[in-house]
Amino acid sequence: MITVHHLNDSRSHRILWLLEELGLPYEIKAYQRIPQTRLAPPELKAIHPLGKSPVVTEGDRTIIESGAIIDYLIRRHGGGRLQPAPETPAYDDYVQWLHYAEGSAMLPLVLHVYTARLGDAKAPLVPRIESEIANHLGFLDSALTGRSYLLGDAFTGADVQMSFIGEVAGMQGKRADYPNLDAWVARLHERPAYQAAVRRGGPYSLAR
Repeated sequence: MITVHHLNDSRSHRILWLLEELGLPYEIKAYQRIPQTRLAPPELKAIHPLGKSPVVTEGDRTIIESGAIIDYLIRRHGGGRLQPAPETPAYDDYVQWLHYAEGSAMLPLVLHVYTARLGDAKAPLVPRIESEIANHLGFLDSALTGRSYLLGDAFTGADVQMSFIGEVAGMQGKRADYPNLDAWVARLHERPAYQAAVRRGGPYSLAR
């Protein structure tokens, strides 16, 4: 049985959603953020030393990192669904999106959150952070021009992985400036499997 160690309002929502898209049986072990810090509780360290979510366990396997988990679930359990054929150029694009989400796109959005706590001390950092956010969101918006999903008309695990970027951009009030990105996120939220994941995993405050 696949177990998702699920932290509220976190990247682990993506994994629940993917499992719903694949129609796979799974169970949830839920964890709540510490209200004062919004950090994960120490109980997650018993699952993996980093104490982060998402974590998926299956049998004797423990898998961390959203991109690696998405790859694992689709490769091991997808039966060819939700990814291009590995021998095609589209597969290279798919893998690129899996890595890009956390490898590049997420960093300036995270810095925006953390530097907001610095008050006036953040001023020297703001122009560079905002420039990088605009760079990445503009790239994503351009990539979605004339497309329903990142790889065209076909929904894939790349859309699941990249969805968090669009949701955080919305949380920060930046998504409306990028109409293709905004429409893509709305399209993702309309998917029955996305909505099923919210019902099963609990309220998800980034989903706007």
